[in-house]
Amino acid sequence: MTPQEVRRHHRGPTTGLADGYAQANLIAVPQDWAYDVLLFAQRNPGPCPVLDVTDAGGTTTVLARDADLRRDLPRYRIWEHGELTGEPADATAHWRDDLVAFLIGCSFTFESALKRAGVPLRHVEQRRNVPMYVTDVACRPAGRLHGPMVVSMRYVPADLVGTAHDITARMPAVHGAPVHAGDPAALGIGDLDRPDFGDRTDPHEGDVPVFWACGVTPQAAVMASQPPFAITHAPGHMFVTDVPDTEYET
Repeated sequence: MTPQEVRRHHRGPTTGLADGYAQANLIAVPQDWAYDVLLFAQRNPGPCPVLDVTDAGGTTTVLARDADLRRDLPRYRIWEHGELTGEPADATAHWRDDLVAFLIGCSFTFESALKRAGVPLRHVEQRRNVPMYVTDVACRPAGRLHGPMVVSMRYVPADLVGTAHDITARMPAVHGAPVHAGDPAALGIGDLDRPDFGDRTDPHEGDVPVFWACGVTPQAAVMASQPPFAITHAPGHMFVTDVPDTEYET
């Protein structure tokens, strides 16, 4: 599928789709909260690398000029005072003229590079969404926003963990190098079979859990900080851009 085909027709998780193109997380907040989000992202660039920001009320992005941010993600989340109130496939009816949208780099972007290097992607092989976990690592607060870091996890064969680290380290705009490999308890994660978002993934013998900072972190901040209103993507249901993933390699 091309990026445009994914945006127009796909309604599930986007991992493994539109191979070779960058994907992005979405958070849209009222204009009077936009500086807090921007400052939160600046202070926490690992989980929140900003790729684009719209003007208030804007619904387009330079990342895919024919796209409409209100309807071209597979699934959205609607938040009111930190509570999830809906998960529509089209957010047009919920979009407001005062919303500022942030597109944040997504680790799905570097999965093509991992595959080219021979690093297996267990969640793709098993046709599952990537598992994501809320950690006990606090993000640096910004204005009214605070909350824990969220991570995505991929099982990687032990002898390829260094390769996975080196490849992703060259792509800081889409989360960069892993934040941890090995014991999940070091991040406050109690059970890898019970992700907070996404699907459980089955490891192969000799696999090591490897964790990357995740762009669902702003949603954890929404839950903790309770802004009056926000729209985000549903975890794993990303905005597929027209930008080649190689544009984000350093």
